[in-house]
Amino acid sequence: MIAKIKQKLLILTINFLFALLAWIRNEKLFRWSYTGLALLSEKLVKKDYYVERIKWIKELFDNNHPSLIVAKKILKNTNPHHRRTIIKTAVINQLLIGTNKRKEFCERHNGLYPPGFFVMSPSMKCNLNCYGCYAGYYQKNAELSFKEIDRTLNQAKAMGIYFCVVSGGEPLFYPRIFDMVEKHNDVVFHIYTHGGLIDESVCQRLAQAGNVIPAISLEGFQTETDARRGIGHFDRVMKAMDLLKTHKILFGFSATLTRQNGELLSSDRFIDFMIEKGCLIGWYFMYVPIGREPDLELMPTPEQRGYQIERLAYLRANKPILLADFWNDGPLVGGCISGGRKYFHLNANGDLEPCVFCHYATHNIRSSTLQDAICSPLFQSIRCQLATSENLLRPCIIIDRPEIGRKAISEQGVYFTHEGAEIVYENLADEIDQYALKYGVVADRLWEKYYNHKTG
Repeated sequence: MIAKIKQKLLILTINFLFALLAWIRNEKLFRWSYTGLALLSEKLVKKDYYVERIKWIKELFDNNHPSLIVAKKILKNTNPHHRRTIIKTAVINQLLIGTNKRKEFCERHNGLYPPGFFVMSPSMKCNLNCYGCYAGYYQKNAELSFKEIDRTLNQAKAMGIYFCVVSGGEPLFYPRIFDMVEKHNDVVFHIYTHGGLIDESVCQRLAQAGNVIPAISLEGFQTETDARRGIGHFDRVMKAMDLLKTHKILFGFSATLTRQNGELLSSDRFIDFMIEKGCLIGWYFMYVPIGREPDLELMPTPEQRGYQIERLAYLRANKPILLADFWNDGPLVGGCISGGRKYFHLNANGDLEPCVFCHYATHNIRSSTLQDAICSPLFQSIRCQLATSENLLRPCIIIDRPEIGRKAISEQGVYFTHEGAEIVYENLADEIDQYALKYGVVADRLWEKYYNHKTG
C-alpha cells in the first residue's frame, strides 16, 4: 500500500514538472526542472536499461544536443490537451508504469519479457496503388472487428504495453479508428498514414483525442512522391501537414529509402524542409523486396546503406528533429526487434506475424492470445537466433541474416499470410544472399569504425 502511494506521489510530481517545463522561459530554471524530472523518473523505473536511457537523455540535454530543442517544441508548441495526454500515455504509462508492469510480467512468467510495443493493421483498405508497397499482396477487404481490436489492446495493456503503432492499408479508412483511440485513451497510438485523408474534421478529432501521433508517408519532394503515390498527392500531404501544424498536433514523416531517393531523403535540404513544415519526428524505412512486385533493383545498394548510417549520425547531431531508421538503428536497440523481442505485427486478418515485413505466422488473434504468440516456438526460435548476432548493423532476418528467416518459415505450423509472401525466401534467395554478403563488408567496416571499440 505504501509503495503504491509513493508511486502515485512520484507520478503527480512528474506531471507537475512537465507542466512547469511547458511555460518556463528561464534557461537555468528549465535545466533544474528537467534534472529533477530525470531523477524522479529514475526512482520510478525498476529496469536498469531504462534508467540508463534516462541518464543518456539528460546527458544529451546537458550538452545542448538538438534533441533539447525538439523537447522544448513538444512542450511549448503542442496544444495543452495533446501535450498532457502524450505525457500521460507515452511517458507515464508506456515508459514508466509500463516498464515496471513488463518487468513484473517477466518475473511471473519464467523470464518472458513482453515486447515494448506492437504494430496493428486494422484494415487493408487503401485508395493508392504505390509500387513496392510492402502490404500490396494482402487482401484489400481484410479487416479486424472492433471487438478483436479492443480485446487485443486489453491483452497488451495487461502485459504493460501502452504503445501501439497503427499501419495498414490506410488506417483512416478504418471506420472506428477514433472510437479505438478514444476508448483506449491510456495508450499512445502512432498512426502511419499517407496523409491524403487528413482534413479539418480529422484534425479536430485528433486534437480531441490527444493520444495520437501521425506519421505521414512521402518519398521526397513533389516529383518523387507523386511518382510513387499519384499525381497531386504531394500537395495533399503538404496541406495535411499545414493543418496538423495549425492545430498544434505533434506529427512526423515516414520515408521509404530506395536506390533512387536515398541521398535526397537524408539531405539537409529535405530534412530542413520537414522541420519547416512542422515535423518533430522522422522515420526511415528501407525498401525490401516483399509485397507488391518485389524488385531488388529498388533496394538501396550496400554502399548507399552505409552512407545512410553515417549520414544519420550527422543529422542527429545537427538537426532539431528526432530521426529513427528501422534497419540501420540496430545498435540502438540491440539488433533486430522482431519475433516479440521488442515488437510484433497483428495484420488485418488477425495473424500475429514476427514483423510487418515477415509475412508468416503460426497464431491468429481469433483463436489465440498475444501471450500465446509471444511464447510460440516460432517467435522463440527467432529470438534465440537473434542473440547470436555480433554486428548490430546487420540486424534484419530477411536481408542481412536471411538464414534466420528461412529457418523460421520451416518451423512446425508456420503458414504464409498471403499469396506471394514466399517469393523473397524462395525465388529471390540467391540474390538476397549475395546482397547480404556485399552489405556485410560495408557493415563490418562501419561496425569496427564506430562501435566495436566500445564493446571491446
